[in-house]
Amino acid sequence: MNAFILDEDHLVFRDNIRKFAREKFTPGQLERAACTEYPRAELRELAAADLTALAVPEELGGQGADLLALGLAAEELGYACSTMALSYFFVNVQTSFFAAHAPAAVRDEWLPKLISGEAIGCTALTEPGTGSDASALTCRAERVEGGWKLYGEKSSITQAPHADVAAVIAQTDPGKRAKGIGGFVVPLDDPTISRQSFVDPGCKAIGRGAITFDGTFVPDSHVMLEPGTGFHGIMREFDLTRTLIGLMVIGTAQRAIDMTVEYTKIRTTFGQPLAVNQGVQFPLAEHTTYISAVRALAYQTLGLRMAGQPHTAQAAMLKWWAPQVAMAAINDCVVLHGHIGWSEEMPLQAMLRDVSGYQIGDGTPQIQKMIIARDLYGR
Repeated sequence: MNAFILDEDHLVFRDNIRKFAREKFTPGQLERAACTEYPRAELRELAAADLTALAVPEELGGQGADLLALGLAAEELGYACSTMALSYFFVNVQTSFFAAHAPAAVRDEWLPKLISGEAIGCTALTEPGTGSDASALTCRAERVEGGWKLYGEKSSITQAPHADVAAVIAQTDPGKRAKGIGGFVVPLDDPTISRQSFVDPGCKAIGRGAITFDGTFVPDSHVMLEPGTGFHGIMREFDLTRTLIGLMVIGTAQRAIDMTVEYTKIRTTFGQPLAVNQGVQFPLAEHTTYISAVRALAYQTLGLRMAGQPHTAQAAMLKWWAPQVAMAAINDCVVLHGHIGWSEEMPLQAMLRDVSGYQIGDGTPQIQKMIIARDLYGR
């Protein structure tokens, strides 16, 4: 893979990120996994390391890096701490989205705050009755003088309990379905907005919740995706986010494998290290094979996106397959650690819980297989 995709600059970048992430975020991982307070100090550390706007053009305050760098950092942060990998993921999604789509005045107000970690953003797309069918939104934007008023509920929104601003995807003309959808920049301190936090088993510090809009006024200056362009604008982002999720979760799984290899070298049974048993070696060999295959597909998908080539099917493959590969690997690592693996004194349980949520977020396995099937049959 390295000889064909990653040049020397990418390899140096990967090694630097690896060192930074493991030194900064592996310590404290267990505490973060059990905490419901957003890791704002750690987010500022990401900002100080220039990791909050990797793909944003330099003239807008970002690093101007390519998507391979974005993926490398996702994998390395997934290895070091799944909480911080998710924080990295969302800040880069938000800064890239604002840089690409927000009107200049709104972008200039919010982008520096997002890049510095002063503000937290979220993308409000999912609704209680419309998860995978993103064209069937019921949260509506009604035209009024000077702008729009938002009505309705967004649910299962990651970072919603902590966010300062949202990119809200709403329906402007229910009869048009996908062709009526637009996007709006909405500061979340408006009194017409209410929020609810969910209690989740994993990714507790990042948070998930619901946002309800009751006539929230959004001026025309805050329209980031014109009505009719919102659906396709957000769908194209899924091809990237699904790919990055694949890299984050296999980064976490790779750490579980590495921990288990080291543990089975020193843990003895019947006078021998566990590692001498094929029943220990073979599952780890199998999981390493699957992880390597996911990794290769992920970087191929990023390469296709960078080249402007179709990659929706590949992103869908990653989205259903990578979390299952990671879950299976981490679960076997728990078992190979025995009773210690079941203890919350080890990070394996937290890693397993965190990874489990990625089976649902950004589209379930069933939806991803539908996307792949449509590509196969040319529909």
